[in-house]
Amino acid sequence: MPFSALGLSPALVHAASQAGFTAPTPVQAEAIPAILAGSDVRGAAQTGSGKTAAFALPLLQQLQLSATGGPRRVRALVLVPTRELAAQVGEVLRSLGQHLQQPLKVAIVFGGVSINPQMMGLRGGADIVVATPGRLLDLVEHNALRLGAVAHLVLDEADRLLDLGFAEELQRVLALLPAQRQNLFFSATFPDAVQALANSLLRNPVRVEVPHTPGNEPAIEQRAIAVDASRRTQLLRHLIQEHGWSRVLVFVATQYAAEHVAEKLYKAGIFASPFHGGLSQGARNQVLQEFKDERWQVVVTTDLAARGIDIAQLPAVVNYDLPRSAVDYVHRIGRTGRAGESGMAVSFVTPEAQAHFRLIEKRQHLALPLEQLPGFEPTEAAPPPSATDPQGTGGIKGRRPSKKDKLRAAQAAAGDTGTGAPAGNGAAPAAGGNTLR
Repeated sequence: MPFSALGLSPALVHAASQAGFTAPTPVQAEAIPAILAGSDVRGAAQTGSGKTAAFALPLLQQLQLSATGGPRRVRALVLVPTRELAAQVGEVLRSLGQHLQQPLKVAIVFGGVSINPQMMGLRGGADIVVATPGRLLDLVEHNALRLGAVAHLVLDEADRLLDLGFAEELQRVLALLPAQRQNLFFSATFPDAVQALANSLLRNPVRVEVPHTPGNEPAIEQRAIAVDASRRTQLLRHLIQEHGWSRVLVFVATQYAAEHVAEKLYKAGIFASPFHGGLSQGARNQVLQEFKDERWQVVVTTDLAARGIDIAQLPAVVNYDLPRSAVDYVHRIGRTGRAGESGMAVSFVTPEAQAHFRLIEKRQHLALPLEQLPGFEPTEAAPPPSATDPQGTGGIKGRRPSKKDKLRAAQAAAGDTGTGAPAGNGAAPAAGGNTLR
């Protein structure tokens, strides 16, 4: 099916072609006509499936058709959880929109950098704003923009956006929006608490759910290698040399580990750099751009890079430390094997983490053989279960409800019983269940 069959204008069909989209992905084929028809959409599809273009193309067309020629007002708002995702989504919108006869102005705003250039950039208004919630509120308080004309709201990577840390900010943003609007809710994963919120947010939504099937799954070869914790860096160096990876994204558990592992690799003659939330925004942008330009062979990162980072033709991802959440495993390995490319995802499984990895396998419906490479066979024994972790899972997130989970559930229950913010004011706790209309 060509893009022209989805109801897009010739200009946007050309824009999709110029962006390298030869044919719609399954999520695009289902979402684009629904969005063009004005429906609310709940979109669930694996990472790398083309979700951004699935809402960007029809949004651009709707805004083009509704343009009045008067002063620019913010008519579409895209909320995202991270600075990197804001930049990525904004650039996709700008790239696709440049082919329109009357180009739309896209503003990209996020924290961690000076607010003044963003305020200057909003002079004269904007048609689309891509933002993290906190910085968006800062700009509203500075009278740099108003949200009373927003007709289209997109929550991208909604499960992260609606995490507890965004609850207050999101509630305040939604209170500023018109009650009547189109809501588009996109994410690769929908945990139960987020599912409850989606049900209350969306009005008769079109459900776009692309299941993992052999025909649409990313071509990612997944491997699990048993190794002692003390020998992981040596194993990483061995794999880089053996496979000749030009670039590899390595996930660790902490900012300290990112710095430490990157330093050890660099001293061993491998161009490696850390990437984590402790770096300034300028430093983060520079590392990512240099990685994309293949000036760094290895970037060692926390889960900061597990979402919203699109690096074309990334050969491999390595879980140096296993993710605490089974859901984050999906997002981590999804950095490779994107846009039809193939990739490899390797997880290092120490004796201490074997039970943890088995639980990840169970939740992700995997059955990976635990390999042992010659010269790297583990010699350590798995620790016995403790009183605080009797199953030996390593405290994987989600096995038992955390305090955050319990608070989300309580907020959802309050919304379901009508005890939260009244419907119609547009406000809702990010992790609860109040209606957002």
